[in-house]
Amino acid sequence: MAGGEGVTSGSGKNYPGKFTSKVFLTCIVAASGGLIFGYDLGISGGVTSMDSFLGKFFPKVYRKEISVKPSDDQYCKFDSQTLTLFTSSLYLAALLSSMTASRITRGFGRRMTMMFGGLFFAIGAVINGFAENVLMLIIGRVLLGFGIGFANQSVPIYLSEIAPFKYRGAMNMMFQLSITIGILVANLLNYFTAKIEGGWGWRLSLGGAVVPGLVFFFGCFFLSDSPNSLLERDKFEEAKVQLQKIRGIDNVEEEFNDLAKASEAAKLVQNPWREILTRKYRPQLIFAVLIPLFQQLTGMNVFVFYAPVLFKSMGFGNNASLMSALITSIVNFCATLISIATVDKYGRRTLFLEGGLQMLLCQLVMTVTIASKFGTSGNPGELPLWFSMLVVIAMCVYIAGYAWSWGPLGWLVPSEIFPLEIRSAAQSITVAVNMIFTFCIAQVFTTMLCNLKFGLFIFFAVCVVGMSIFIYKLLPETKGVPIEEMTIVWKNHPRWSKYFVEKDLSCEMGKI
Repeated sequence: MAGGEGVTSGSGKNYPGKFTSKVFLTCIVAASGGLIFGYDLGISGGVTSMDSFLGKFFPKVYRKEISVKPSDDQYCKFDSQTLTLFTSSLYLAALLSSMTASRITRGFGRRMTMMFGGLFFAIGAVINGFAENVLMLIIGRVLLGFGIGFANQSVPIYLSEIAPFKYRGAMNMMFQLSITIGILVANLLNYFTAKIEGGWGWRLSLGGAVVPGLVFFFGCFFLSDSPNSLLERDKFEEAKVQLQKIRGIDNVEEEFNDLAKASEAAKLVQNPWREILTRKYRPQLIFAVLIPLFQQLTGMNVFVFYAPVLFKSMGFGNNASLMSALITSIVNFCATLISIATVDKYGRRTLFLEGGLQMLLCQLVMTVTIASKFGTSGNPGELPLWFSMLVVIAMCVYIAGYAWSWGPLGWLVPSEIFPLEIRSAAQSITVAVNMIFTFCIAQVFTTMLCNLKFGLFIFFAVCVVGMSIFIYKLLPETKGVPIEEMTIVWKNHPRWSKYFVEKDLSCEMGKI
């Protein structure tokens, strides 16, 4: 079979069970962890485009902004490392906390880790809402980052373990849906708080993060841990009862026995961080690293961070730029619903590849459009209505492509491909890589925009081409495969099967 062809699953397992209301409600509550990530993604860019916020905390940027005339270089007026540090400091904290979260997740369960995430985020929101100087802002951002690191490490794993395997893709994508809801609410709030007289609306925007933080924290009180996590901590009876509840039937023996076997194998691994580096996990590790890396190189989070700033730089005006960001966040939400409805029908590979092609075409359109008006001088003159509409339309189509492909799949695929013994460590690596490159790209975005100008969109377009080829050649299809039977898709893949030959031979020798 050619490397680019999808490799279908064939584990032969078809566990009985129903799609119960308990599973659905449990996934909704757990997925609310995405609200905190999405809210922050949406709120940061809007706040940093508010004149009152810039004037108080970043006066140099504010003076530079108001001194720039329409005939000046619009690419560079927001180029400030201090300003971008405000946004990107959160992701360094999330990187560090995701490593700690791995130990908590394995030792105390997914639920406890999620609760820590909500609590840290709420505390950080309060500090930011009452901030009086840049130091308070950074401290608040660091605590927000701790919350996001804990949530992003534990929620995707929890959702993949709770959901029936036939619906795992859709249920896991509830996390991404919550992210889009958080972005939408944040942009809506920014639009109205920017109009508050007295210039204190930014406090409502930043302090408002306490709401999704507390929703997530208190929601976790109503959750039970996943059967996988309970077995990992030797709570066998509780695990079986929980499995019966979420499957809606009493006869769960086959699935429970497979989970128990996976748990016993996991206990033989004393150091999952060392184990994950061994040859037999090499294929999954490559995807745990490259998928979150590629997710950032689509450029999507940059556009979400800085959509208001980006549109403002293009001459849309303050409120108009916030409205444009609000429109794109609505598109993001709607497209994620499409992804939820299709991922378990058409599979992961199809959505990855279609979304990549869609993003590529839109990036090329945006490159040509912006280059034609801004050129290399950054001086667009008066921007006509058709230009503004074309940029927003291209951005919306691009965001839709991301929202039903790399957005949700970037969290789904890494969370479902690892066996239990290294799953927590692997998810920490995924979150860490995601946060490292979110930090790096957020930190250099305004500088890249200033220096590369419209070439910034060409940079991301080239990245999309490369990642799409990678998916086409190397990613096996994982839809419809029970999470503890996932090794089969790697054994059957022509590019990755060689990593399992030694293991299979040793097993045969053991039988002899």
